[in-house]
Amino acid sequence: MTHRTGHGAGTIGRTARHPGGAAVAAVALLALTVTTAGCKAQPANGSPAATSSPPKTSAPATDDAKPAATASKPPASPTPPATPKPDPQGKTLMATGSQGKQVRELQARLRQIGHFDRTPTGYYGTLTVAAVQSFQGKRGLSRTGRTDTLTWQKLLAMTRKPTAAELNPPTSRPVAKPDKRCLTGRVLCISKNSRSLSWMIDGQVVSTMDVRFGSQYTPTREGTFSIYWKSRHHVSTIYHTAMPYAMFFSGGQAVHYSADFAARGYSGASHGCVNVRDEGKIAALFDQVRTGDKVVIYW
Repeated sequence: MTHRTGHGAGTIGRTARHPGGAAVAAVALLALTVTTAGCKAQPANGSPAATSSPPKTSAPATDDAKPAATASKPPASPTPPATPKPDPQGKTLMATGSQGKQVRELQARLRQIGHFDRTPTGYYGTLTVAAVQSFQGKRGLSRTGRTDTLTWQKLLAMTRKPTAAELNPPTSRPVAKPDKRCLTGRVLCISKNSRSLSWMIDGQVVSTMDVRFGSQYTPTREGTFSIYWKSRHHVSTIYHTAMPYAMFFSGGQAVHYSADFAARGYSGASHGCVNVRDEGKIAALFDQVRTGDKVVIYW
């Protein structure tokens, strides 16, 4: 006798009694397991959610907000700086702004061969630059105006060691016999012939110094005058040049220190004033001379 235990039990029982029923039962069991185990979430339209690949991770940003390189590369070797070409004339020994004994020797040697027509000053200024350029041009060198080793060696070979008088020329010329108007009182006795000034008191010479006069177009007046005004730091209102220790004796003409006279000597001229080239002497004279003292200018 066969007993029925229900729809499901009967089905299983029938399956067990038929060959091949095991395979069918296995498939049914698998389907039931999938149905009850849950599913992937579906989109609202019921279509399966698209399978997307994981988002790409961007490279971390660097400090300046630019993406870092994805592949590390060795840093490029920096381009080596160009090697400066050596100066064919050698190392610079003296140039604009240099000063001292060697500059004074340079100027004295250039003067020996006609490239520097001034009294050596020991300062490397525009006049010295021009003199060096002149020398370099005559010798086939680059006209740099700087005194380099090659320029200096060529100059040494062409000149002799300067004497003390060439390095520091005397600043006192022979004094002329005083004019008779200079023999009484306090007098600046100035001779155009000897180009000298004698400071005299009651016929006695207190000090002397070299002087320079105006050109033929602006001559220094001759005659007897008196100091009417002194100006320690005077600057010409006409020519806008410095006139230190100015002692005026006739209109705009004065006895004063001249830096140009100190540098150029008698190669230049004043605009009518009596130039003195020794600053120490004119400074001392300025302190001694009084307003009203006599000035005599003569040949």
